[in-house]
Amino acid sequence: MDPDGQVWGFVVVDNTERGPGLGGIRIAPDLTLNEVARLARAMTLKNSAACLPYGGGKAGLIHDPVFLHNNPEYKNELILKFAEALFPLESYIPAPDMGTNDHDAQQIYNYFSERLGTREHRRGGASRLPETGGIPIDDWGLTAHGLYAAIRILETFFEDFQIAGSRVVIQGFGNVGHPVAQKLLAEGACIAGVSDISQGLYHSSGLNMDALESAVQKGGLVHYAIDAEYRFPAEQLDRLLEAPCDILIPAARPDAITARNADRIDCRRVIQGANAPANRLTEYYLENRRGIVNYADFIVNVGGVMGCAVELEMTVDPAYREKVLSAGNSGRSYVENLIYNTVSSNVRWILEHRSEFAQDATFREIALTLAGERLKTPELTWL
Repeated sequence: MDPDGQVWGFVVVDNTERGPGLGGIRIAPDLTLNEVARLARAMTLKNSAACLPYGGGKAGLIHDPVFLHNNPEYKNELILKFAEALFPLESYIPAPDMGTNDHDAQQIYNYFSERLGTREHRRGGASRLPETGGIPIDDWGLTAHGLYAAIRILETFFEDFQIAGSRVVIQGFGNVGHPVAQKLLAEGACIAGVSDISQGLYHSSGLNMDALESAVQKGGLVHYAIDAEYRFPAEQLDRLLEAPCDILIPAARPDAITARNADRIDCRRVIQGANAPANRLTEYYLENRRGIVNYADFIVNVGGVMGCAVELEMTVDPAYREKVLSAGNSGRSYVENLIYNTVSSNVRWILEHRSEFAQDATFREIALTLAGERLKTPELTWL
């Protein structure tokens, strides 16, 4: 994909029953086609369960995102070349993911618009810059808002669970982990553990949010200036997942929880902020042998793609755009309400229908039934 022909790119369109496949472009040095395919399937399930008029797709580039961040001109050229390769593929709508951002989406949108001869289209890139009509997915913390909605609805189902006083561990203190920590802290939760790519921190009585945010501003959690009971270096970050807590939120890469560490996970609930943080066998073991429920990624972390779907509709429908903006706060209120209501409704449905399934059915298996039924009814949309 690059001028020297050394960068591999992948695109996987998993399903188009509800519409073209919508999903982000991931950049990672160890990215594989299998990972992209798994993520594309997750997008099919997300978009179906959320009743969006889109199928599932995903793309990726094998490269070092740190190098690209430090070499923006090279990255711009790489993204433009990828846009050229993606344009003929009308069944895929690109958006940002790990390693890409709204600037990259804007580049793709500009290129597609030039080729199409109009800026009013649904081809992407979605989640472009706000000043050109984009929805700022990360700045508004939309993915985190879905996780927050899922956790809030659990309070109404389980008498022994309250956010206030719950101990929370978050793997990945970035665009998802950081805002969900803020939301839960505001509800009285104890943020006991967080990690980024270079440091994990844990304190049973809670980490200091001001100090965490100061560390992020200085370049990472290695700059956290207050004592922590445990500090995990880069090569031991997975140990944070085993720290005692009530709510564990893996919000980084896939396969965080596997057969290697499933016996040592010490929490009551896993809220999947990342895509595919555990496979189905691991989830089955955790839920049926250890009583740890995994609230599936494609149900709870749909906030980002829902923001993209709203943006795409606003781009082609002036009346819809006015409807979103009239809700206030530059459209944020509408989008957040849509995410909150969708996630809450889906989690509630799964919990209420639990008794209709086999005793050992996992949360994911019940959720798959929900997504599968909605895949058959593409005319049903929630926007």
